[in-house]
This record gives sequence, structure tokens and C-alpha cells, in this order.
Amino acid sequence: MQLLTLGLNHSTAPLAIRERVAFVPEEVGAAIGRLREQLWEPAGGRLTEAAIVSTCNRTELYCAVEEPERAQQALQAFVALEKRLAIEELQRHTYVLPQANAVRHAFRVASGLDSMVLGEPQILGQMKQAEKLARNAGGLGLLLNHLFQRTFAVAKEVRTTTEIGTQSVSMAAAAVRLAQRIFGDLTNEHVLFVGAGEMIELSATHFTAQHPK
Repeated sequence: MQLLTLGLNHSTAPLAIRERVAFVPEEVGAAIGRLREQLWEPAGGRLTEAAIVSTCNRTELYCAVEEPERAQQALQAFVALEKRLAIEELQRHTYVLPQANAVRHAFRVASGLDSMVLGEPQILGQMKQAEKLARNAGGLGLLLNHLFQRTFAVAKEVRTTTEIGTQSVSMAAAAVRLAQRIFGDLTNEHVLFVGAGEMIELSATHFTAQHPK
């Protein structure tokens, strides 16, 4: 079996595409089940294992396959069909990483090196959630289980042996710093938040600490 990663992120796709391709946690298990069922055939590359990492900035499918070239095409077709997106449009924004490149990418993602804000810690928790969802859906086997466990160990090592985590690094913290550079003291400023979910709650928490008007 060979490791294969198909994905798109903030560097390769605009927000409108990332939003359309995202998988919410409640649908990941069923999606993994359909993925394994549909791509087990030779035309699908003989896929045996699958996990889906999906956040506001990325959607990535980590898979174990026998025939990577066929699996690549089948994975793109699967995502395009699931998310009702033209496959040509999807292909323009996706990257395909085989074997060692997929491993290196997973290490970089979990360590916060591939994030919009360098070193942000939320992605590690999101990858751990993806691993749990894949395990519950029966998508993890020997290859992906080893990949995720090694990835988590590398991310921990990076956090403990480098200074990447010494600063407050998140999109929310970055937004506060940017606002302070533009407006200065925020205590006389009104702040309006537009959105829903974890990121907007985290943003509200960070801005509230600055006591805006």
C-alpha cells in the first residue's frame, strides 16, 4: 500500500472554493464510508484506508491505496461529486502528494508550519479530531494509524524544542494585533463580529480582553 494525500488550502484555493469543499465533522464518518466503498475497486486505485482533515483553511484526504495514479483521479471525482463542484475547477486548486511528500506535509501541517498564521496551535487539535473520526468510521489501518501517531509526536517535539509556540499565534490574535496597528488603543473603538463558530468566538474572546467600547 502507498500513502497518498489530496487536498487544497488557503495557498491554492480562494475562500469560496474552500467553503464549498469543506466537510463538517458530522458528515466525515459517512463520507469516509462512501469513499472506501467506491474506491475499493481497481478503477478507484484500491483504496483501503482514508481520513479527512477539514478546517476553514484546508480540506485534505489522507489515503492508503494500491494504485496512486488511478486513486488520484478517483479522489478528485469523489470530492467533486460530493460537493457538487465541477471537477475541472477542483483540479485547478488541488495538490496531490505521494508517499514521503505526504508524510512531510502532514508533519508541517500539524506543527503549524503550513498555516495562514505561522505556528498556530489549533490545527493540531483539528488533526487529532480527524484521526478520531476516521478511527470511529473504520478508516484507519496500519499505514494511516502510524502516520497520525508519528505526526502527533513530531508536532509535540516541534512545540517543545523550538520557540514556535512561545508567542500568541492564531488568526484571532493576529486580528487584534492588526487592529491595534491600525486604530491604536481599542478602548474607544466599537467592534462588530460577523460569522459563526469557533473562530468567531475565539476572536470575540481576544478582542474583549482589550476592553473595546
